[in-house]
Amino acid sequence: MQPKRVNHSQEDLFQSRLSTQLNPRHGLLVVSDKIRWEDLEGEYQELYCDDGKGGCPPKPIRLMVGLLLLQYLHDLSDEGVVKTWVENPYWQYFCGYDYLQWEFPINPSSLSRFRGRLGKEGLEKVLKLTIKAGVKVGVVKPSDFEKVIVDTTVMPKNIAFPTDSCLLNKSRERMVKLAVKHKVPLRQNYNVVCKKLLRQISGYVHAQQMKRAKAGIRKMKTYTGRVLRDIRRKIEGQNDLQEMFKSELAKADRLLGQSRKSKNKIYSLHEPDTECISKGKARQKYEFGCKASFVITHGKNCGFVLAGEALHGNPYDGHTLNASLSLSQKMTGVKAKKAFVDAGYKGHGIEDEDLTIWCSRQKRGVTGWIKKQLKRRQAIEPHFGHMKTEGKLGRCRLWGIHGDQVHAVMVASGYNLRLILNHIKRFCAQVFQMCFICLCV
Repeated sequence: MQPKRVNHSQEDLFQSRLSTQLNPRHGLLVVSDKIRWEDLEGEYQELYCDDGKGGCPPKPIRLMVGLLLLQYLHDLSDEGVVKTWVENPYWQYFCGYDYLQWEFPINPSSLSRFRGRLGKEGLEKVLKLTIKAGVKVGVVKPSDFEKVIVDTTVMPKNIAFPTDSCLLNKSRERMVKLAVKHKVPLRQNYNVVCKKLLRQISGYVHAQQMKRAKAGIRKMKTYTGRVLRDIRRKIEGQNDLQEMFKSELAKADRLLGQSRKSKNKIYSLHEPDTECISKGKARQKYEFGCKASFVITHGKNCGFVLAGEALHGNPYDGHTLNASLSLSQKMTGVKAKKAFVDAGYKGHGIEDEDLTIWCSRQKRGVTGWIKKQLKRRQAIEPHFGHMKTEGKLGRCRLWGIHGDQVHAVMVASGYNLRLILNHIKRFCAQVFQMCFICLCV
């Protein structure tokens, strides 16, 4: 069934329209009129089947996309954005409603299903929509897309700091709960013993008694291995139970077999694809998540995001440059002619006569004007800071690799919307100032 559109063409006898009561110079009202929602609704129709079997009709596309943009604009959860939507008439008008709504528009879980339905490619259309809106409002010009800054940052996952003792104990607990759920009898579950042992290991580490701490970790590994082998003996020959325990037992095997110098280590049991990344920060030596690459405009209108994607496998930055620039061209329709990157992109291997890449600390062919342009490359760092503190880049709470990809694209879309709203506020302030000066004269 195809989603319906919000239709307020008919007048309501008992309610006044929001468009006649709200401030017409408010940023959300201006932006909502600049965005071509019809194009987005037409592109998303193919994601819905029209088999005529009935059922509950999907929610309007504009409502769902608007809620996602507002969520990443204000760093809210799924529940938070739905609750605030009911209390804020500007948000309701932005999502296509011209009459005040008194009830929740959707169940918060619908946002999770909508993100899964669209995927990375579907949400890239939302990013493209914000870029077009930025051009219409005047935040950027198409000529700004030819000169860009490319850089990567770490997008942390929503996990606790991984320690050997906690990971081993968590793996044992998950196997025991699964055994209880499927009524698999165990010789011993070690719940009481491991709870006491975990507290002892924490105390030893705090007191810098590392020999005792390592002995405790070895004992914890023994208990986890006993539970693992016990479950394998009990489910041997039962194909249905082996399939249910397969994922959890594989994680436990991987955890018990890894050492300090092992590659592809597991740092979280509910997020096994999490990677350990070192960016050379003095305050934070290691971060746990995945890399995210962003392309922003360079120059006067610096900061408008043209492309954003999550990169798994901790790739070398230079090997991701070509893909990032190609994604930027796909989003804007304009090929970048100059790209400014840091020293981590040396050896990128791109040979294009129409594209010039300037790296930090580069000596060959650098003039005085290029030096000034290279100094502007560092302007991407505060934008990363704003994305992490005001947006949702600081912690990805979406599950799995698919969640990382979706999250990076929506962070870029929400940040573009924030820049558009800030531009509208500055423009209105300048207009009021000019009017005030004219009246005084």
